[in-house]
Amino acid sequence: MTPIYAIGDIHGHLDKLDEALERIHADGGADATVVFVGDYVDRGAESQGVIQRIIDGQTSGKNWVTLKGNHDRMFELFLQSPPQHDPHLLLGMDWFNDRIGGIATLDSYDIEIERGVSRTYQIHAQALERVPAAHIAFLQDLKTHYLVDGTLFVHAGIRPEIPLSTQTETDLLWIRQEFHDYQNDHEYLIVHGHTPVQNITHYGNRVNIDGGAAYGRELTPIVIDGADIFALGRYGRLRLEP
Repeated sequence: MTPIYAIGDIHGHLDKLDEALERIHADGGADATVVFVGDYVDRGAESQGVIQRIIDGQTSGKNWVTLKGNHDRMFELFLQSPPQHDPHLLLGMDWFNDRIGGIATLDSYDIEIERGVSRTYQIHAQALERVPAAHIAFLQDLKTHYLVDGTLFVHAGIRPEIPLSTQTETDLLWIRQEFHDYQNDHEYLIVHGHTPVQNITHYGNRVNIDGGAAYGRELTPIVIDGADIFALGRYGRLRLEP
């Protein structure tokens, strides 16, 4: 089996993405297969640059698989006409809330926002002018999951004991507790992000690769090489044991 690499939640941190890609290149070369599990945008200052970097890589022929995260869905929904709201958000919460980080994404596209003054329709009009069509298409074309060689890559996880064919997009992008609490084997090994952890962790039936890049920590990629899984640290491979 050809090694396959994966990158967790980037959240607008272009410098961390570039470092992760450099580690993958050093380990697997220019033709490495890389799966991105989503959340390219929000919180960090360079969401625009992150999306453009990935588009450029795919355009140049990189074997990169891009999955949808819940933050990417919120951005894509806002860019619809009229702008839409993700119904899975908590009551009273919206994409502009600082906990979510949408304003940082809009800032990266030089969209002018005055807190307490700007109205949603004004921000939306600017976004449609300044977010490139290629970026909107990128968001619209993101996959919800990727299955290869017994490993399922997905943003948040799956609802346990439900066939993959009947999983909802909302569960694949948002699920937490029910998925995390499930201790039995799934049909596949699940590689996911969405819930930040202090260190990338192999739980036996799943591997959480959201190492908290949005909160000041590294964006550490992993590599699945046969039956073995490694984190790609600064000094090479570090085996992940369940």
